[in-house]
Amino acid sequence: MTSLKSLSFTALPKTETDPKLERRTRTITRLEEQKVLLSNPSYVRKVRSFATVDGVRKSVEGDQRVSPWWRKNIDGSYLFAIRSGSKAIEFEKGKAAIAVPSLDKLPAVIDTLIAATRSGELDTQLAQASRTPPARKKAS
Repeated sequence: MTSLKSLSFTALPKTETDPKLERRTRTITRLEEQKVLLSNPSYVRKVRSFATVDGVRKSVEGDQRVSPWWRKNIDGSYLFAIRSGSKAIEFEKGKAAIAVPSLDKLPAVIDTLIAATRSGELDTQLAQASRTPPARKKAS
């Protein structure tokens, strides 16, 4: 017990996470994946999960397909939309896509979006997209 008396004990502070920073990092990671997908169409994301193998719970690594956030417009240009889950983030009311004249200009647009996300310009749009939908009322 004498060895413990030589130590000074203190309270452990709570570690708080900032949801804004988490949304920013997640969005930046996904935008960087889009750049990789643009240069390598067969790119897959590596994900880890747990599975029971022979009665023992083990960490398993698997592949997850990455869907492109761009699509070709009727006039030959491209439309790029940042997605949060299955929804596209609206930059302005009713405007969720960015017009890109050609596919080779898309990396520059993605870099601009990454810079805007890092500086916090998209925080309100990301917060709007991450809100949970209203709870459904029970039918009586």
